[in-house]
Amino acid sequence: MESLVVINACMREESRTQRILDGVLAPLSKKYNVETVNMGELDCKWVNSDVLKERDNGYVPQLYVNLAKKVANADRLVIAAPFWDMSFPSVLKVFFENISLFNITFTSTQTECVGLCKAKKVLYITTRGMNIKTGDPLEQATPYIKALSKLWGLGELYVLSAENLDYSSDKEIESKVEAAIAQGVELCKTF
Repeated sequence: MESLVVINACMREESRTQRILDGVLAPLSKKYNVETVNMGELDCKWVNSDVLKERDNGYVPQLYVNLAKKVANADRLVIAAPFWDMSFPSVLKVFFENISLFNITFTSTQTECVGLCKAKKVLYITTRGMNIKTGDPLEQATPYIKALSKLWGLGELYVLSAENLDYSSDKEIESKVEAAIAQGVELCKTF
C-alpha cells in the first residue's frame, strides 16, 4: 500500500479545517498508509542565523532530517491549515523551512534546483473566515505551496476550501463544511 503523509496545522481544538480533514481521511485511509505530522506537537525552531550556521557546518537536527525524508518519500501529501493572516499559521512555514533540506527534498544541478520528492499529488485543505477564494491576490497560502511544490518536485496541487465562515450562520457554516467534505470525498476517488 502506498504512503500518504498528512501535515496538520490545525491549531484550534474546534477547527473547521480539521473537520474537513477528518472527513477526507476516512476514504484516503482505505487507499493509503496514513501518517500524520501534527504541527501542534512539534517544537520547530525558526530558522535564524544560528540554525543557518549549523547547516553550513553540516549539522541538521535528526528530527528534521527524518521528517524531510518522510515527506520526500510519501506517495501523496495532504496539508491541512486554516487561513490565518492571508496565508496559513506561521508554524507551518517554520516547518517547511526546517525540512526543506538539500539532497533530501531538493538538490541542484549547479544551474537550477531539482525536486527530490515523489508525491504525484498534493491536497491542500483550508477554511477561510473571510470571503476570499483560492486564486484571489489576498490568498497567499496556495501560491506559496505551489512554489514549494516546484522546488521539491511535487505533483499536481488540489485545493479544497470553505470560505466566508466567520460571516455565516451556524447552519451556513455546517452546510459549507459538509459540502467541502463531500467534494473532498469525491476527489479522493482519483487522488
